[in-house]
Order: sequence, then C-alpha cells, then structure tokens
Amino acid sequence: MSRKLTSMPDAHVRRRANLRELLREQGLDAVLVADLLNLRYLTGFTGSNGALLVHADGEERTVFCTDGRYVEQASLQVPELEHLIDRSSALALAAKVDNDAAYRRTGFESQHVSVDGLDALTEAAPSLKFTRAPNLVERLRMVKDDTEVEALRMACAAADRALADLIEHGGLTVGRTEREVARDLENRMLDHGATKPSFDSIVATGANSAIPHHRPTDAVLHQGDFVKLDFGALIDGYHSDMTRTLVLGQPADWQREVYDLVAAAQAAGRAALKPGARVQDVDAAAREVIENAGRGAEFLHGLGHGVGLEIHEAPALAKTGEGTLSAGMAVTVEPGVYLSGKGGVRIEDTLVVRDGRPELLTLTTKQLMVV
Repeated sequence: MSRKLTSMPDAHVRRRANLRELLREQGLDAVLVADLLNLRYLTGFTGSNGALLVHADGEERTVFCTDGRYVEQASLQVPELEHLIDRSSALALAAKVDNDAAYRRTGFESQHVSVDGLDALTEAAPSLKFTRAPNLVERLRMVKDDTEVEALRMACAAADRALADLIEHGGLTVGRTEREVARDLENRMLDHGATKPSFDSIVATGANSAIPHHRPTDAVLHQGDFVKLDFGALIDGYHSDMTRTLVLGQPADWQREVYDLVAAAQAAGRAALKPGARVQDVDAAAREVIENAGRGAEFLHGLGHGVGLEIHEAPALAKTGEGTLSAGMAVTVEPGVYLSGKGGVRIEDTLVVRDGRPELLTLTTKQLMVV
C-alpha cells in the first residue's frame, strides 16, 4: 500500500513555513496561491477548485478556500487551516482581506495568472497592492523532502515492476504492435499501484526508435528491431520517468555500438550529479561523450529535467539551463542517439541528488536486454 501524502500534514506545515521565509525575503505580506499543483504541495488538497492565502506572519492568518463540493474533503485534507467556502476561491480570498492592512502587499502567481485574472483580483480587492511573485512555490518544489522522495521511489518501483512483468510474460514479442505493448505496459503499472501512467507511454520499434517522442502506432515489432520504451507511473501525485531500449533477437554490431555509447554518456551524466554542479556542466558531461564519438548531431535534446508533481519541472539539465543543483533535487538523466531511418537509443533514469552519490530510483538494468 502506498503512503498518501494527504496523511502527512506536518510536511505541508513545513512547506508553508519555508514559503513564509521567501515572502519575508521578497518584502511581501502574503501570497495568493491558486495553481492546483502548488496548492496540493502546500496543503495536500486534491480537489479541482481551491486557493490559499499564505501570510508571512504565520498559520493563524493563512486561509484556505474551496467550493461546496469539497467541504468534507477539505476538512480531511486541510484540517489545520481556516476554511472559506466560495466558488470563486481566489477572488473570495482577496475580497475577504481587502480592508486588512496586514495583507496590503500581496503577491500573486504571475506565471499562472492572466491579465484578465489580475484585473478581476484588483476589482475584488481594490485596497490590496498585488505584486508579481512568480515561481515562489516552484522554487521550493525543486528540492524534495522525504515524503516526496518516498512517493517518487514508489512510482519508480511500480514502473520497474511493470516492465519486468511485461518481459517475463512475453509482452515484447515479434508480431505485437506498438499500441498493444503500450496498453499492456500501462495496465501493468496500474496493477502495481499506479494511479495512472505519468504520461502517454512511448513505444517505438525499428526506425521509429529514432524519433525521440514517437507516439505508439500499429507498427509491428520485428526480429532485430530496437524497441524504445519511455514510460512512468503516477503515485500520490508524483511521477516517475524511465526509458529503456531493448533488442528483439541478437543485436547487430551497429546496435551494440550505439547502445554502448549512450550507456557511457548516461553514466557520465549520472556521475556529474552533485550539489553545486551547474546544470549546463551536467549536460556537457554526457554530451561530450557522444560528441567525442562523432555523434553529437544525433543527440537531439537536453540531458534531463526535474520531476515531481509535474513530469517536467525545474531544473533543466541542458545547454540552455540555468542554476546549480542542490541535494534533494529529483532529476532525470536521459541521453540519446537517434539515427534517422535506422533506429535510436535512449537510456533514462530518475535520480535524487545527494551529497555523496546520487540516489538511483529506477532500478531496471541498463545492460542491453535481448528479448
């Protein structure tokens, strides 16, 4: 059984306390949080409508709002905060504190709020000075706490077990289609505790494996094909992400050569995951292995990305990425080499940056599997 994040209120209290530190750094009295993923991160609430007004002074001035459909759910998931029940959650919270000087300088999630949305907030609370406060919660979300890492660990385990089952029960056989394999793999993740797949699974056989984000079709698996599987499981709202590339039957020399090259690049990228490392340097560590082999033009994307409540979140491990790694960040490392019209290889893991070696969460072997 998975341990639900909604049963861990202490984690949410700590996250709100961390957000208050950012508010004080920004000179803000409060921040209005309406993005549902950020709301879940701060409260554990999983409904489809809600908002949270977090005050810099503490919990007693922090108010949660949702509508009447979620009264009982909110009482279970957010028992420690004052509740306001109103369909227009964000606007209702703003109106509630409109004449309270303690909320005068209130931040809003400008990366999520439209111009019309800001106009509506200003109309609802004309005395408040709404201030752009982009990505405050997202900054906190980059570093995972123990509760989040456990959810990621369980999501990765569900994906690992699903792939093992797929192979053991003959799910990767000549004559099956990409779509059949994708459905089979996704159902097996559900059998192992996933709420749903993290994203639409990629199953790419033969020449299709050279397309980085190929969508499964009725293409049939043939003897000698590369089969690229990029998939993940969602548990407690957290996503896993893993790619493995297999061969149906004995691999040709060129397949072993490309696979070994990508495996070496992936190992270099994993080894570069250290607190304080620049994200561009992590990308370069893996990319240089491929470039030195003359295949740089066939590595078509960044090395990896953050993963958590979203399948793609900060930080970006890429040439164009910004910032440095911190202990507790969960990221993917996924180099690939794609030979157009022939086939391609990607090897991807989900890992957590640690002070020593990174913690590997996706445990399926990275040896070339022949099925």
